[in-house]
Parts: sequence; C-alpha cells; structure tokens
Amino acid sequence: MDWDKLRVFHAVAEAGSFTHAGETLNLSQSAVSRQISALEESLNVPLFHRHARGLILTEQGELLFRTAREVFAKLSMTEAMLSESREHPKGPLKVTTTVAFGTTWLTPRLQEFLPLYPDIQLTLLLDDTELDLGMREADIAIRMSLPRQPDLIQRHLMTIRFHVYAHQSYLQRKGMPQSVADLDAHDIIAYPTEVRSPVANINWLLEAGSPPAGGRTAAMRVNNVYAIYQAVESGLGIAALPDYMIDGRDGIVRVLPELNGPKVESYFVYAEELRHSKRIAVFRDFLVRKVAETQF
Repeated sequence: MDWDKLRVFHAVAEAGSFTHAGETLNLSQSAVSRQISALEESLNVPLFHRHARGLILTEQGELLFRTAREVFAKLSMTEAMLSESREHPKGPLKVTTTVAFGTTWLTPRLQEFLPLYPDIQLTLLLDDTELDLGMREADIAIRMSLPRQPDLIQRHLMTIRFHVYAHQSYLQRKGMPQSVADLDAHDIIAYPTEVRSPVANINWLLEAGSPPAGGRTAAMRVNNVYAIYQAVESGLGIAALPDYMIDGRDGIVRVLPELNGPKVESYFVYAEELRHSKRIAVFRDFLVRKVAETQF
C-alpha cells in the first residue's frame, strides 16, 4: 500500500472533503482526488461515498481509516520520542483535562513551566469528555476518576473537595442560608442530569440534608463546571464548586461551611509507551510540585 496515498486518504477522512484535506496537505483539490481514486483502484474497493455535501466513508473506508489513524498516531509518537533527548526534554506535548480544572487551576500555573522548558511545544485540550490516549488524541490526561483503559499509567495527583459557594451580590439579595433546609428557598445552579458529568455525584447539593420529595429543583442547569462558576460569580445563585476554583477570588463566599461535598480524586495519566519520555516526566514533576504548594 502506497504510503503517500495512505497519508492523503487519512487527511481526507479526517477533513471530510478533498478541498479541506488539500489545504492541510498543501495540494490542489484535483491532486487529492486523483490520489484517492488511485488508492481505490489499487485496492479495488470504494473508500468514500461522494455527494454534494461532502464525503462519507464506506464500510471499507471506515476499516482503513481506523487502521491508518492508529498507524499515524504511532508514527507521530515515535517521531516525538526519537527527536527527544533523554537529557533535554523537547518536542510536542498534548495535555487534556476538564474545562474547569484546565481553565482555573492548570493554565495560570503554566507561566512557570513554559520558561523552564522552552523546547516543549505545549498544547492544552480542555474537554469534559475523555480523549483517547491510546489513539494519541493526547499524551497526558488529568482525569477526575481512575482510567478505564488497562494500558495506561496513572499517578494520584490530588484530592479535590467540593463546598457550597455564592457571590456576595446574590446573598445581599436573597440572604445567607443558616441551615441546609434553607437551601430549599434558594436558587441552586446544577448540572444537567441527561449529560455525563466530568465528576461523580456532581449534583449532591440538590439532595443534601432532607430536601423535598424528589430533591430540590435547580433554578438553572449548565453542562460545564466553569460556566457554573461564572454563573455564581455573576450572582445568579448558589452552587457546589471545587475549592480550587475559588482560591483568591474576590466576592465569592463559602455558604454553610459545615456542609462538605464528596471528595474527587484526580489522576495524572499517560500511555505505557511514553513511560520513558522526558517531556512526560518533567511535566509530571512540575504538577506534583505545584500541588504540594497549593492550599485548598
């Protein structure tokens, strides 16, 4: 199988069109189309259904794309490892974590990491869904639960605690709850029940104490913890938030300090084949040091 044609096929399958793939590969649309046609002819199978709105992979195309994707991911990883000196970390490093943790805790601390390792090209992928480390969608994941894949290395990073918070502007308008029962009369911001949340038991505040039958009704639901924080900061209501988001934030007050939410364990996770990567090691050690310096 011709590697150049396979590279073009992989780009087309990812982009969904000859035009966009050509822009990525710096080839004309007609050149891309000719390469795909030649590959289909050599394999004697159609790889794409062509229609006015774009391209759709055939069943055979799906099979080839899965294989090509894995091959190119492995090649990318090998290239990065070959270019990296054991004494001098260098090369690309893709890190994924949740939007809330990446935005409020991780990103501000990277101002210290980047000058230390100028030859590491760091990419943050903030997503509340889990990217596939085995397929090299990312090199490192900071996850709020143990990984389900057996071929991943994990190290416990920190324990995240949740408490109840509200902005002073909201409390001036609605009053400070004096007991858990008082929450029944307050505007609680929660996570949608029909959406998979980045942490377990994220809506525990709706069930805390002895709520009305069926639990408290949320005044507003948002499918992103960072957006829930923004809603609290805007004075829209009360919410359960991780303590790391509130550190040093003016105007946000802890409500019902005796009420403790569930603890969430976070983990530093990466693929087994990256065990000896210097980039992984220095980023892990940096995070461990920053966690030790943090007081939640």
